[in-house]
Amino acid sequence: MEKIRLNDRTFKVMIPAAEIDKAVECVAQKLNNDYADAQRPPIFVGVLCGAFVFLSDLVRKVNFTNEITFIQVSSYQGTQSTGNVQQKLGIDFDITDRDIILVEDIVETGHSIEHMIEYIQTLNPKSIEVCTLFYKPEKHLYKREIKYVAMEIGNEFIVGYGLDYDQVGRNLKDIYVVDNQ
Repeated sequence: MEKIRLNDRTFKVMIPAAEIDKAVECVAQKLNNDYADAQRPPIFVGVLCGAFVFLSDLVRKVNFTNEITFIQVSSYQGTQSTGNVQQKLGIDFDITDRDIILVEDIVETGHSIEHMIEYIQTLNPKSIEVCTLFYKPEKHLYKREIKYVAMEIGNEFIVGYGLDYDQVGRNLKDIYVVDNQ
């Protein structure tokens, strides 16, 4: 099994790129079914920096007209969420009465998602749904349903396909997990 070293840790492949691609295709089909008849193009709101790879692959698999923008929040330090969400970049155009698809790389506790949804609600959208590549249901602390989930995982710390470990590893095509051996 392929291993890599990032900063002070060794990681091994957990989910190969082909499996990720199939999961992205499945979630794209769900979005295609739900937004095929949208009156106005839905807006994908990608959460920087982690969701950019997922969003890039996702929008090339959907078949409805859409718009794309980005927001940025931060809550991580090393391998742990601090629980303190800081907004760094917001939406700078009118989204009133628009369908918003908030695209995340991973949903764990839900603190960041709740922060972003509260922010987006102040901009008067028609709807807000969350689409995430990875979801950790055991860690999720909120009642809000995450409607579009590509893959559920356990509580492992993962890196690759946009997810980082202290800002490195986003470029990896596979998902890696810490190798504890």
